[in-house]
Amino acid sequence: MPLYWFPKPYSDFVQRLRAPSGFLLVAAFAYWSDPSAESLAWGAAVSIAGLLLRGWAAGHLQKNQRLATNGPYAHTRNPLYIGTLLVALGLAIASRRIELAALFAAVFAFVYLPAIELEEQHLRGLFPEYDDYARRVPRLGWRFSNVRARKPFQFAVYRKNQEYKAAVGYLLGLALLCWKTWR
Repeated sequence: MPLYWFPKPYSDFVQRLRAPSGFLLVAAFAYWSDPSAESLAWGAAVSIAGLLLRGWAAGHLQKNQRLATNGPYAHTRNPLYIGTLLVALGLAIASRRIELAALFAAVFAFVYLPAIELEEQHLRGLFPEYDDYARRVPRLGWRFSNVRARKPFQFAVYRKNQEYKAAVGYLLGLALLCWKTWR
């Protein structure tokens, strides 16, 4: 059994903090951001890469039914979280505020990393092949390989996972940044 980075009671507690921490980040972002046209362009490029990664992952993820090992899951065990990190990094770049980057990093470290551990424990219980998969594919890194997807991206799965909500949320954040830039 793998060791927890964080004590299990803490991991269980922070699992419930994911949504409220998102609202905290939105409020901080709305208050502190000070974007420019150039920072918006750079930040949007990074965030869009994160959204595309999240979308690609969502089209391969059939939660609790099948272990996702295709598409981005052939390269990293947590493409949704890496995508989230890229979206947050892009927003921090666009906002031009180091305080927001530090806040995003703290939330990722103290809320999302324990959530990843809990999800991995859950997957180990559901799928006997998870341990072998975890030995081959990095948790948050990227394995560069020529692994071919055995199952293609499925738009119906993307829709079922409601990943479009992340894109809508990002577009609202981008609209706020545009407003703050050109008001």
